[in-house]
Amino acid sequence: MKGFKQRVLARSRSTHDSDKPSTSPSSGNSPSRLSTGSGSTRSKNKDSAKDASPTQPSSQSSTTASPSALGRSETKSGAVSTQAPAKSSTPTSAPVVVVQPDASGSVTPPLQIQDGIAGTSAAAEAFGSPSGPPPASPSSLANVNHIPPPGATETMPGDLAAPRHGQQRSPTFDRLKNGIPDEQLSTPTRRHHSSRFEVSAKRELEKLPGFHEVAVNSRQELFFQKIEQCNVIFDFNDPSSDMKSKEIKRVALHELLDFVSTSRMQYTEQMYASVVDMFARNLFRPIPPPVNPVGDIYDPDEDEPVLEVAWPHMQVVYEFFLKFVESPDFQHSVAKAYIDHHFVQQLLELFDTEDPRERDYLKTTLHRIYGKFLNLRSFIRRCINNVFFQFTYETHRFNGVAELLEILGSIINGFALPLKEEHKIFLARVLMPLHKAKSLSLYHPQLAYCIVQFIEKDPSLTEEVILGLLHYWPKVNSPKEVMFLNEVEDIFEILEPSEFLKIQVPLFQQLAKCVSSQHFQVAERALYLWNNEYFVSLMSENVETILPIIFSALYRNARGHWNRTIHTMVCNAMRMFMELNPALFEECSALYREQENNAEAREEHRQLLWKQVEESARENEERMQEAAAETMVQ
Repeated sequence: MKGFKQRVLARSRSTHDSDKPSTSPSSGNSPSRLSTGSGSTRSKNKDSAKDASPTQPSSQSSTTASPSALGRSETKSGAVSTQAPAKSSTPTSAPVVVVQPDASGSVTPPLQIQDGIAGTSAAAEAFGSPSGPPPASPSSLANVNHIPPPGATETMPGDLAAPRHGQQRSPTFDRLKNGIPDEQLSTPTRRHHSSRFEVSAKRELEKLPGFHEVAVNSRQELFFQKIEQCNVIFDFNDPSSDMKSKEIKRVALHELLDFVSTSRMQYTEQMYASVVDMFARNLFRPIPPPVNPVGDIYDPDEDEPVLEVAWPHMQVVYEFFLKFVESPDFQHSVAKAYIDHHFVQQLLELFDTEDPRERDYLKTTLHRIYGKFLNLRSFIRRCINNVFFQFTYETHRFNGVAELLEILGSIINGFALPLKEEHKIFLARVLMPLHKAKSLSLYHPQLAYCIVQFIEKDPSLTEEVILGLLHYWPKVNSPKEVMFLNEVEDIFEILEPSEFLKIQVPLFQQLAKCVSSQHFQVAERALYLWNNEYFVSLMSENVETILPIIFSALYRNARGHWNRTIHTMVCNAMRMFMELNPALFEECSALYREQENNAEAREEHRQLLWKQVEESARENEERMQEAAAETMVQ
């Protein structure tokens, strides 16, 4: 190692001496130099190198000097650089070798060989190897791949860097590029930001006096002035813009909120129009799409929702409008001219926002409108139906399903008896198909509450509901099966014994499949029904029908289920059946053992039947071929 360092230092000194101007006309073409330029060019570049500051950064990189500089330049840190000018006659530039000593004074190998044109011969020349072959010309070095495989000890730090514009790409970068797909190297896509509002052109506001600072007869005029200030829309994507005006608007909104909450006055028709218009200007806007430009759809279970950056103003607008509608001075007969069908449709479109805070305010606002405006109730229910139809059969995504179902739960609770036919159709065609959606977990508690409300209103709907659940019962989705079992238990809480007789056979056939499930959560949730006293009482009254259906599933799991908890729960269920009706239990046990003993015979009989089917098919094919042959002969 010591001899290597000495050779490098000696070679550096000899290179310095060889860079001195020579009168020989062939000195510029000496094979010991990496330069291919003429002597006049070298002399000119050397003068320019003397004028350059030693600390001036390079135009190429921090470790490689400019190829236009010629000769030896020494910096304050003691780095010695051997540089060659770029060849002006050919597009292939000459290599640049940089030699730097470490802290101990020894010289390390070159940091970078530019453009990948220096091979083993150039490296031997740069290091001064006495045994190496004579250096080749730059034109022959251009086709030599000098860069070792990635991870090798002699890999240069710049070998794996992406080439600059107009620079020849290194082979190592090509290998890296070919080894990793382009889609993995690309920048990950980002989802859309919050909603974009139509920003007002004139956004400079001046602070107005408070309502308590003016006379009573001037408060109505001040009310309109503050409403006009609240109509100004700001760009919240830029937090530093219009900060003073944003604060003035926020204060004005709070003052309006306090005014309608504490003051009593007769609202004029113009006030209704201005308030509704201000609400629409601040809140009605297109909801940004939930899909990335080239990415996956927004998943509420895994992705974080995009929160509205304008929420400091939007929240107060919602609170002010709610207080205005709930005010004792509010007259819906005057307001119905402005809160109409179009207003309701735009309000429902906002339920698709990802911000849960806004959906909560929307839920309260729509419920207040439903309670105040009797003429809009049927239209609101019909619009909600359309939203659910579109969600179930077309888009399969809508962020506000849970909030709309929560509103419907309150509406269904107020239905008059007997239920109208349109409400029963709503249950069968709108609510029940919601069980098949992929995102059921986001709104299942609210949906189950609506179903239970319908059964409480009309117990005769129990059979339709249970059969609908069995129709949409998931086959391979275990979490959804657990949710269905939870809903079944909720229905059992209000189930009439007469209605239980209608659904006990199909229901326990499905429960037997759940008990036999290898997914322990499904089997555990099904067996938890045996802890429900009302469920056990209904089952004990009809044990003659239920036990033969579910006995085989319980017996197989009792003999050996992989989960110890399931095994214990199954044994407890079988012990309960044994205590309820010992004779029936023994009869079912004997029948099960007989079926197990005859399993081989049944399998042989099944195979025999399949053979008969195959023979019949073969005979039919032969007869068809004979008939075709006779037809061709005729």
